[in-house]
Amino acid sequence: MRILSYNLWHHRAASELRGLAELHDADVVCVQEAHADDLPRRLGDFELAATTSTGLLGLGVYVRPDRFAVTFHRAFRLKPGLHDLFLLRDTERLLAVRLVDRRTGERATVASFHAAPLTATNVLRRHQISAAHMLLAEVADGDPVVMIGDFNYPLFRSRLERVAALDGFSVTFSDEPTYRHTASLATHFDFLTSRGMRIDAVRTLPAGASDHRPILLDAAMASVVAEDADRRVRTV
Repeated sequence: MRILSYNLWHHRAASELRGLAELHDADVVCVQEAHADDLPRRLGDFELAATTSTGLLGLGVYVRPDRFAVTFHRAFRLKPGLHDLFLLRDTERLLAVRLVDRRTGERATVASFHAAPLTATNVLRRHQISAAHMLLAEVADGDPVVMIGDFNYPLFRSRLERVAALDGFSVTFSDEPTYRHTASLATHFDFLTSRGMRIDAVRTLPAGASDHRPILLDAAMASVVAEDADRRVRTV
């Protein structure tokens, strides 16, 4: 499974989505900071599986319908920070989509996520991330889960990794920073957490019209992980 994730910077980079998805042969595309009502229903071979219902910081998930069937989708609000309370009260920061692989029959849940901005604290973002993990565990019903997007978590990430581990999730960063504060200071805002998936690679793609760089995830679903484990056992 190949997943592209991109923060569109208030929809500025929306026109780049189709080209990126096709160039990198993605199966799923997750977006953040989209104007949900303006997202096209189709991007070439991709269909819009779901969006959030609230506007300026919308989330969306596209899938290749010939590869995946969508069986369920739902958006969630998480504990708000001051930014949401005063400016975007109804913002939904988690969008989950359950997929069935038409080739293998394997199921997985993919979620687009956007944590509270830097006006909030890491404590609040950890609360949002942990709450999102619990919600996704309920939605996934034991199937593999990937939550990918803009975590707005540039510093002190070891605490986040410990919290995610307690939730049963792993944190994975891409090979290069995704957000540049200044010419000499850059960090990872965009990354992923996962459960029950083998993460093969996460690449940071070249910068475009957004202030974030897109990331590209290559992951294996449960059947492939099980086959690899069985092969190792037989070899031993």
